[in-house]
Amino acid sequence: MMAEKKRKKKKGLSFRFWQRDLAIDLGTTNTLIYMPQKGIVLEEPSVVALRNNSVVAAGKKAYRMLGRTPPGITAVKPLQGGVIANFELTRKMLDYFISRVLRRFPFLRLRMMITVPYGITQVERRAVLAAGKRAGVKETHLIEEPVAAAIGSGLPVAEPRGSFIVNCGGGVTEIAVISLGGIVLGSSLPQGGETIDESIQRYIYRNYRMEIGLSTAEEAKKKAVYAADPPADLSYTFRGINLYRRTPDTLEVKASELHEVVGPQLAALTGAVRAIFEQMPPQLAADVMQDGIVLCGGNSLLHNLDLYLSREINLPVRRVEDPFTCVVRGASESLKFLHALALPDK
Repeated sequence: MMAEKKRKKKKGLSFRFWQRDLAIDLGTTNTLIYMPQKGIVLEEPSVVALRNNSVVAAGKKAYRMLGRTPPGITAVKPLQGGVIANFELTRKMLDYFISRVLRRFPFLRLRMMITVPYGITQVERRAVLAAGKRAGVKETHLIEEPVAAAIGSGLPVAEPRGSFIVNCGGGVTEIAVISLGGIVLGSSLPQGGETIDESIQRYIYRNYRMEIGLSTAEEAKKKAVYAADPPADLSYTFRGINLYRRTPDTLEVKASELHEVVGPQLAALTGAVRAIFEQMPPQLAADVMQDGIVLCGGNSLLHNLDLYLSREINLPVRRVEDPFTCVVRGASESLKFLHALALPDK
């Protein structure tokens, strides 16, 4: 009997040695990989550079190639609006990233949790699962980003209590009320950090006839775009091509002016949050009124976004401590509770 127990224990230890768990936040703008006991092991832009259908670079190196590639090399973003726009490129990017963080062995069993936006179709779900399988992962599960974000934010997801979370991503913004481990009410806005970058780029083009890159617009957003109360003395200097003279030029724009540029996106977000409240049962509304709204995701770092929403909705709004990584951390934590979560088949 003792020999049998030792054999089973040894077998279990051997199995765990050959199993590796990964959580992947497959975002429009960035891809993050989290490994238990190690934390964030990869944080790269979701960009792939190709030459003759072969990957020559992915992540930061490929991102720097956007708009700068010679003939024969193309730099592409394979995800749009949080979902796969190019299946084969997504598969190649996943395989490239996984190979960077993990050495492959014939007996290695990979178990992976991938985050997906709220409300995606079954076809889009199957595309994500197939991308994971084609990348050599033996067991792939999906979790909706608002649920993963709530777990990573430390909210009482499994309790019979309403938690209101707004996940502001690069390509999509998700709004959800979560209780008992599932999404009671939710909506998805096709806008995010990249939408703001494009709005800034268009505004500078239309009003000042200057052409700037999206990376320049993103830098301006990080430094000088405020959702509320922009500093009167703050401005940002853009560098681009003056379309009147067709020469390099600089342009200084005040933060108060850039604040007006993001007005439509902020108004759409406020309207979506209010729409959720209109459908919310009174019991859940009472919980949310007491606990407030939680912001997460990379675009929640927009200056004073919490202050703006708090004024508009008349509720307390707080941003989580680490909004950029809470989704992937929650996805990793959910691997411990696969039996309790309503996840799609692998």
